[in-house]
Amino acid sequence: MPSEFEMKDLGAAKKILGMEIWRDGNAGLLYVSQKKYIEKLLQSFLMENCKPVSTPLATHFKLDVRTLPSTDEEKEYMNTFPYSSVVGSLMYAMVCTRPDLAHAVSVVSRFMSNPGKAHWEAVKWIMRYLKGTSNIRLVYGSNDIGCGLIGYADSDYGGDLVRRRSWTCSIFTLYGCAISWKATLQPTIALSTTKVKYMSLTEGIKEGIWLQGLIDSLGLNVQRRILYCDSQSVLYLAKNPVYHER
Repeated sequence: MPSEFEMKDLGAAKKILGMEIWRDGNAGLLYVSQKKYIEKLLQSFLMENCKPVSTPLATHFKLDVRTLPSTDEEKEYMNTFPYSSVVGSLMYAMVCTRPDLAHAVSVVSRFMSNPGKAHWEAVKWIMRYLKGTSNIRLVYGSNDIGCGLIGYADSDYGGDLVRRRSWTCSIFTLYGCAISWKATLQPTIALSTTKVKYMSLTEGIKEGIWLQGLIDSLGLNVQRRILYCDSQSVLYLAKNPVYHER
């Protein structure tokens, strides 16, 4: 590129788009964090002095249609809170370096057009979680931990209290380092946990195939490819033609 364009070499990148990068040459490791971005996020929404919590989203939050604003007064009151701005900021952190936020942020993002008090409390809970975990970082390097491309696919059953659809969650690691993660609602309502987890496994396989194509295009030699699922009935359904009528 220097032969074609006038440019200055500033050395290895240390920060890009809110992500901080550290390198440990002796250990062969690279660290990616968003500590300063998270601190700025908390300050922007007056949560820098909040009390930290240990989970991204607590089980006592029941975010369904009953928690939506039902009157004009309630909707006008909720318009005074920067709900969409906070969720958008949380979503950027989740996409870049925080796979642990994937499910929680996906849940609260479904109510951006008409949030209620319970949804705002859930968003503040996520920020309280970030307050105590701002130092978390992704670690990339060549090691024997989780050798190869390893994926994990799972789901709940009817976890969406609005439409009773289930959540599909997956994460992929390359040599022990997280490279892809997501939490999305399934498009249909399933009548059994087997069908729910089968759809989750299918989405995981599709993501794994795409990642393998990307890895091959980069010229990396990754021999081992595994996708884990915690349901024996789903594995039987995937392997045995007798079950295909389901």
